[in-house]
Amino acid sequence: MPTAALADALALAVVAFAGGAFGAALGALPSFTFCGFLVVAGETYKLAGRNIADGAVESVGFVDALAFGPLFGPHVAFGGGAAAAAYLATRDEMPVEGFAYAPAKRVTTGLGTRPDALAVGGAFGVLGHLVATGSAALSLPYDPVAMGVVVSALAHRAVFGYALVGARDGLFDMNRPGAEPWLPYMTRWPNVVAVGLAGGALGGYVAHRTGSVFLAFGLSVAILVFVNAGVARIPVTHHITLPASTAVLAAIPGPLSSLSPADIAATMPLWEAVALGAVFGLLGAVFGELSQRVLYAHADTHLDPPAASIVVTSFVVAMLALAGVLPGSVWVPVP
Repeated sequence: MPTAALADALALAVVAFAGGAFGAALGALPSFTFCGFLVVAGETYKLAGRNIADGAVESVGFVDALAFGPLFGPHVAFGGGAAAAAYLATRDEMPVEGFAYAPAKRVTTGLGTRPDALAVGGAFGVLGHLVATGSAALSLPYDPVAMGVVVSALAHRAVFGYALVGARDGLFDMNRPGAEPWLPYMTRWPNVVAVGLAGGALGGYVAHRTGSVFLAFGLSVAILVFVNAGVARIPVTHHITLPASTAVLAAIPGPLSSLSPADIAATMPLWEAVALGAVFGLLGAVFGELSQRVLYAHADTHLDPPAASIVVTSFVVAMLALAGVLPGSVWVPVP
């Protein structure tokens, strides 16, 4: 590796360490919510630039560099925050007041400036960064960022002595106290289907009208500010809106950067975008619920069900693109 490239790689690793420490200090979920605001801001900026004649406003890679990059990306900040919580829980130092689940699952709580917590967050931030960049470099057919979140969570379970899955009997039993369902108000199958179809239709609509693959995702994540604030029964939908928007734009021939909303509308009618979005939103919701039942509800730390779901749905998009069913895969890498 050339000297300059090596120096840049080391610098990014240092940034990822800082990003993981940021996630530990702020808390895993608050840091992810911040990522959502960055996505909304970046996608809005990009859309503004696309609509100004002669390219007067140019993209600066805002979303890729910041929201999904080595500083604020969920594979770095969220993963680092979740790992730091798992570490402190092994020392019985996670706050438990008002929290009925295993202490390591309390990802809404910031951990402040404890050097050991920041160091753990930083180390797992670097791990998430390496997983994501390695996956992207190899063009592995899934979302590199989501895979970074999942691998980081499995790693912190292994490193700190937690079971990788948890109970091996009754994985699909969501009754308390034997299970700790991720979102009890979303775990019944009729609820899963309803939020999947509705959120998917929303994601398909936003993609069709704006040409943005990440705007609906960013809005879904930004709404998590209400979850952080303790507002009850807020649906979590980013694993639903993202595959919906992705599928709609993957079904449009041609490079996304050159397509205006008018081009998209001329290629795909609105009803088709909404229907396709609903189908992929339902897939995202179902895979999210399956993930939480297998990887979260019977375990003792936070392995993010939406991230696991996005790994699966992005893989589905990549496979459909490779098979020629979809003209492209938009942002999902393909070999």
